Amino acid sequence: MERERVYNFAAGPSTMPESALKTAAAELLNFRGSGMSVMEISHRSALFQEVFDSASEKLRKLMQVPDSHEILFLQGGATTQFAAIPMNLMEGGIADYAITGNFSAKAAEEAGKYGAVHIAANTKSGGHDRIPAQEELSFTDGAKYFYYCANNTVYGTEWQYVPETACPLVCDMSSDILSREVDVSRYGLIYAGAQKNMAPAGLTVVIVDKALAGRELPCTPKMLSYRTMIESRSMLNTPPCWCIYMLDLTLDWVLKEGGVPAMDARRRERAAMLYDYLDNSRLFKTHALPGSRSFMNVTFRTGSDETDAAFIKGAAEHGLVNLKGHKLAGGMRASIYNAMPVEGVRALIAYMKEFEVEHA
Repeated sequence: MERERVYNFAAGPSTMPESALKTAAAELLNFRGSGMSVMEISHRSALFQEVFDSASEKLRKLMQVPDSHEILFLQGGATTQFAAIPMNLMEGGIADYAITGNFSAKAAEEAGKYGAVHIAANTKSGGHDRIPAQEELSFTDGAKYFYYCANNTVYGTEWQYVPETACPLVCDMSSDILSREVDVSRYGLIYAGAQKNMAPAGLTVVIVDKALAGRELPCTPKMLSYRTMIESRSMLNTPPCWCIYMLDLTLDWVLKEGGVPAMDARRRERAAMLYDYLDNSRLFKTHALPGSRSFMNVTFRTGSDETDAAFIKGAAEHGLVNLKGHKLAGGMRASIYNAMPVEGVRALIAYMKEFEVEHA
């Protein structure tokens, strides 16, 4: 049965590759001839181990993860890592945090429970409309790590460079992972909630330098210990099996489409089209400043809450759904993750032009 086609611009859970969804639907009742659904097989079975190993190997290949780093498939969402990171890496000392949006602010607040937090940069005064330059970052001698969020879904900004630091880099890549090439060896830890570019909600991927594991605070629960999770290969308890399966299917799609370089080219094409229209619009204005703009989450508004609401309602009627901005930012937000086809952005721009004629 075919679903009615819409273009889903949600910030997460977000649109997924259609090929992955169709394969999952076809295998739902009988996974690889087992007579069981993938949701019914044991996580300790050889059949699921094949799925687990396949997803891990494909992710390692796509991101060129070095042997020095372990890939973990965890639960609790990205928010759980706000606590797990300082518990494992801060050692009760101090860490530097760059606050460029809502989630990095929450991460810094949580880290303050386990050590001292130094704010290396904070863009709140400007409404988080830009990313600080390297020379604006204030570092602390002896900091255990420097934390930043690569892409800010709420405000639509993205780091276009990798900060130079003397301590390990820790990065939340939840909303732009697999969209551009990353030198994983430069990072002590990368983590990402899967529900934007990789899989359904429920899986968190952590890529950690194994040399940093084993430093956790005594109070660290086993479920949050990187050392324990490395030793148990992410299976201290039942992992998010369905999400790992869907990740494996999504990674199949990424590989078939040309890997991360192809995703990078597509993100540039989609974002260039949308920002070019917005920069020349008489009605719509972007929130993020040039040079700091996200390739994944494009935030914009008309300047009128009533007009914004009318646009969102009309867009939905045209099959362009989930364009309402986050409650902290208002306006509109078009999330154009890897699985968003270029045709979806073209359809959005066509409607925006139509709406502008009527309301400008």
